[in-house]
Amino acid sequence: MKQMTGENGFKLFNYIFLTAASLTMVLPLIHLLAVSFSSPYAVDAKRVLLWPVEFTPAAWGHIIHKSDLWTSFGITVYITAVGTFLSMLLSVLTAYPLAHRKFMLRKPVMLGIVLTMIFNAPMIPFFLTVKELGMLNSLWALIIPGAIGTFNMIIIRTFFMGMPPELDDSASIDGCSDIGILMRIFLPLSKPVMATISLFYAVGYWNTFQRAVLFIRDADKWPLQMKLRAFITNPDEIMTVNQIAGDFAYSATTLKAATILFATVPILLVYPFLQKHFVKGALLGSIKG
Repeated sequence: MKQMTGENGFKLFNYIFLTAASLTMVLPLIHLLAVSFSSPYAVDAKRVLLWPVEFTPAAWGHIIHKSDLWTSFGITVYITAVGTFLSMLLSVLTAYPLAHRKFMLRKPVMLGIVLTMIFNAPMIPFFLTVKELGMLNSLWALIIPGAIGTFNMIIIRTFFMGMPPELDDSASIDGCSDIGILMRIFLPLSKPVMATISLFYAVGYWNTFQRAVLFIRDADKWPLQMKLRAFITNPDEIMTVNQIAGDFAYSATTLKAATILFATVPILLVYPFLQKHFVKGALLGSIKG
């Protein structure tokens, strides 16, 4: 009885703790949403918490008509889509041979890959390499240098190593090529880990910032996070305040809140569609092999 009571108490503590941790992540977004739909006077008076005060969609109406913001949004969508596809392709093609014992060089190759996790490339040589490859001020500079995430590739490799070797042997006996085995057997059985790693890559590309600061010179090629930084640090970039009946319809604060949500919500909307695969894929890729 005491053991059961202890288990129930531990479960209750976990529920309370996890609920509180979740609220610390959700409440700031709800607050930003409330600020973005509130009047600037209510925001300046600190009257807005989790519900809009003196509701007005003026801030959203302003930012959705900014063509440069939509240009950055399109660039970010392009980087995310192309980058995620390319990263998944290269990661799978790298992980697959490294998961097979018949690949004799898998250990030294794997050692070289793991070393890249320990010793990161210095910034100046990294910058000069990208420049010499002709990718400076190009969107490819935001995709190719980080096309393979070592950690993500290792998770895929670990998952592949957990596949029953009989599947591989049976397919080889039937005359299936290595690419055929990968496409017809491994990938269909790897949907959870594929969805999980795709999400990791997509979030990374969506939040591209440091490489954009290093490699992108033209403002018309800025991804969304760079444009967001410009709006927050320099309100004049976004402020063209309209005056309605003698009152300001929005302020720099409400515009910043709306812009932050504009840059954050689209990638958050991807999570519900991948949630059923997310936890399962992360666990499988971490413990197998």
